[in-house]
Parts: sequence; structure tokens; C-alpha cells
Amino acid sequence: MNWRSILTLGHTNKKAGEIARFLLAGTLNTGATYAIYLTLLPLIRYEVAYVAAYIAGIAIGYLVNTIFVFRKPIRLRAALAFPLVYVAQLALGSLLLKLLVGQFHVPVEYAPLFVIALTLPVTFFLSRRIIAGRQTARL
Repeated sequence: MNWRSILTLGHTNKKAGEIARFLLAGTLNTGATYAIYLTLLPLIRYEVAYVAAYIAGIAIGYLVNTIFVFRKPIRLRAALAFPLVYVAQLALGSLLLKLLVGQFHVPVEYAPLFVIALTLPVTFFLSRRIIAGRQTARL
């Protein structure tokens, strides 16, 4: 699969295209957020750089998911609700991390990778529901 097929996949299979674009957008957003963090490090304390980059990542995530992934117009109501996706992801991820490490004895170095894999579908559906609306929230 090449880049062009990922970008146009939605024309032949809307759901598969959204998922492929969601994964690509998430990867690019993670890279952009990390680059913002690294750029801010020489200028401000690392804690402040992290928070600023995290907030920028939420904004970038909304824009990329709205325009590129779900191909919807930007709406103020959706933009204001979108950070709830990250709140839900953090809450669920924290619970899963505790369960994986404490109950299933997954090494702490690898547990976050499982958390990411397990929370991705929730993040996708919540993002889709907020951005694309109620009628498209199911696969």
C-alpha cells in the first residue's frame, strides 16, 4: 500500500479509509507533538514544554482528524468537545496500565505499548463520534 492509496482509500471503502487515515494521522501527530516538545526544551522547563506540546497535540489532532481522517467541516462545538477524547484515553489507559502491571505482571517497559493498542479503538470511536456525529459512530 502506497501513500496515495492510503490518502484515497476512503473513496472505495469509507470505514477502512478512515481507520488507515486515523493511524497515519496519529503517527504524524505524535511526531509533530514530539518535535514541538524538543523545540521548546531549550526555551522553557521540560514540564512546561510537555504540557504545551500536549495541548498543541490535542489541537493538531482535532484539525487533522476533522479535515483529513473524517473529512468534515471544522465546528466549534466539536473542537470544544474533542479534548474529552484525551481525558477518556488517559483514564482508560491509566486503569489498563495498573491492571496489566499489577494483575498480569506485564513488565512496565512494555505495558504502555499494550495500553496504546487497547485504547486505539476507543480513541477512534470517540473521535469519530465527536467529529463526524452520532450516525457514523458505529463501524
